[in-house]
Amino acid sequence: MRAVAVVLAGAVAIAVPVACGGGGAYSSVLGKIRGTGQVVVGTKWDQPSLGLKVGTGDPEGFDVDVARYVVAKLADGRPVHITWWEAPAAGREALLQNGTVDMVFATYSITEARRPKVTFAGPYVLVHQDTMVLAGNPDIHQVDDLRGKRVCQVPGSNSFKRVADPPPDGKLDLPVVAVPAANYSDCVRKLSANELDAVSTEDLTLAGFAQQVPGLFRLLNDPFTDELYGIGLKKGDIETCEAANQAVAEMWRDGTATRLLRKWFGETGLRLPTTMPPPERCS
Repeated sequence: MRAVAVVLAGAVAIAVPVACGGGGAYSSVLGKIRGTGQVVVGTKWDQPSLGLKVGTGDPEGFDVDVARYVVAKLADGRPVHITWWEAPAAGREALLQNGTVDMVFATYSITEARRPKVTFAGPYVLVHQDTMVLAGNPDIHQVDDLRGKRVCQVPGSNSFKRVADPPPDGKLDLPVVAVPAANYSDCVRKLSANELDAVSTEDLTLAGFAQQVPGLFRLLNDPFTDELYGIGLKKGDIETCEAANQAVAEMWRDGTATRLLRKWFGETGLRLPTTMPPPERCS
């Protein structure tokens, strides 16, 4: 079981009918948090500055800190035990549907294709898809230069579709060569080894990788989508969704969202978001 537990003062426990973490069945994650003081949160474990787990420690990053804040607000002052669970892109819906996790904070873009399977709270930040290449690449300076180039493809992520497919799921409809990878850390490894030409996904993800090895990579700074990071919940958990939306609004009102963005991305050179995106309707 790939999970790590952490006790968070003033946090929450979440679940929709029967989730990992025990305590019986609850009709919502909000009920589980307040009834058991436990919650299972899925995050990425391989993305620097968003969700990265090193050794036996807890994952760290922007998404992890946002999760801690939202859970604390849902707990309404009660102590909560958070169990962290790895939620790779290809497994997020299944983890929610089978009750392995209660909530997902994992660079989880809200899309029409995902809405029938997931209830999304938030979004908690608006980001943009961009592209990263090796710093010395002489051929790629804007997104249209990806024509005919080798671009990383990660299962469960929409980013490759945004480049290669037409709307509605895609965006650019560019002829590119797909290079499969297990996740975005694998993409970056392959990019550094010159096994592909470009990695295209959200700018926060790319900036997190780029700042790990200064000077090795270059972001094009040519964004071409708006991506809304949402909080994934089991389909139909409206009670928790509405409570989480209130928590996200408070996170922006009290300055925490701005502080966390600066904490994790303030040295990257990105133009960071300064306002809360409009909330989703819980459904």
